[in-house]
Amino acid sequence: MSQEVKQESALRRFFNGLWFAITLFGRVFRILLLVALVLGLLLGIVYTLELDDKVREQFEGRRWELPARVFARPLDLYEGQQLFADHLEQELKLLNYRSVDKPIETGQYHRNGSKFVVNTRGFQFADDKEPARSINVNVASGKVSTLAYADGKNPLDLMRLEPVLIGNFYPRQNEDRVLVRQQDVPPLLISGLVAVEDKKFYEHQGVNPMAIGRALVANVKAGHTVQGGSTLTQQLVKNFYLTNERSWHRKLKEATMAFLLEMRYTKQDIMEAYLNEIHLGQDGDRAIHGFGLAAQFYFNRPVWELKPDQIALLIGLAKGAGYYDPRLHPDRALTRRNLVLQVMLNEKAITPAIYADALEQPLGVSEKNRRAIARSRLTWIWCASNCSAITKKRTCVAKA
Repeated sequence: MSQEVKQESALRRFFNGLWFAITLFGRVFRILLLVALVLGLLLGIVYTLELDDKVREQFEGRRWELPARVFARPLDLYEGQQLFADHLEQELKLLNYRSVDKPIETGQYHRNGSKFVVNTRGFQFADDKEPARSINVNVASGKVSTLAYADGKNPLDLMRLEPVLIGNFYPRQNEDRVLVRQQDVPPLLISGLVAVEDKKFYEHQGVNPMAIGRALVANVKAGHTVQGGSTLTQQLVKNFYLTNERSWHRKLKEATMAFLLEMRYTKQDIMEAYLNEIHLGQDGDRAIHGFGLAAQFYFNRPVWELKPDQIALLIGLAKGAGYYDPRLHPDRALTRRNLVLQVMLNEKAITPAIYADALEQPLGVSEKNRRAIARSRLTWIWCASNCSAITKKRTCVAKA
């Protein structure tokens, strides 16, 4: 056998052995890859089930620890009660009622001498619910002479104004909120949120890939973060379940939980939770959560009394409550509010007339410590059932 034949035979055996080794390795690799995929799938299923349990446990259980609220004694109104007109107006002001020429909304009143027209807000007392009503109150010689419905058709034997809030006992998280239902808030708040924060809210399943893609392109072009792609559901998950950690793992977890939330609950459930959970400000150590409390914190009124410009300001705070704080950064807040109004106009959430009127309004934010001042000073305390007349005596404060 020639030398060339021997070399060719050796090369053939070498390549055959190499091919066998590659084939064997390929089979082992495919098996290992398949095992890894199966294990990864099983781990993913287990992880998803754990997240699903977490989503259900908190969303269906006690979602929030609410502070215990302490109220003063409410003012009872009835004919013959000892009361002066100035004292009634003082009480209305403490409750942040607004004096207008013609009351048409709750939280408004008109005074003409000793005669009042009051549109009350109503209140859920422990023993009964006081409905919102429009009433006429006449005060003469230090007494309530007439109490009736504003339409003049029916007398009114007894009614109670809502009590003044004098203090809170906060839970461990030091979070504060006033829970609202979706039917309690102005429809413009819902449509405005959808227009500004998540136009496809009623169409997606928790995550909007198109919004994420647009945000990614915009951020790459700008060289820094200028646009977010999170849906309202993702924002709720981040606030409700997760932290502000910036990582791919947290974003993946957020997207998974948003999908699970959408699978289990209705859009109304998710929107209602968002309305109560979103962080909208800070009052020292107290975190202001939800639009119910934010309406009181910034405007001294319940959420259903908000005007379009006020709604736009609160919606704007969802992007960054600290950065757009209207008390600390009024110029930023005004610019953001006007941008929100523009978006609401573009999305036909408001008419051009409403937009033009809202654009002319100032921020109109109340003094931050107004409620604290009202609580701490010796104001007129209603003690008609315990004192001979309304008094400033400190002894009546304990009975309030």
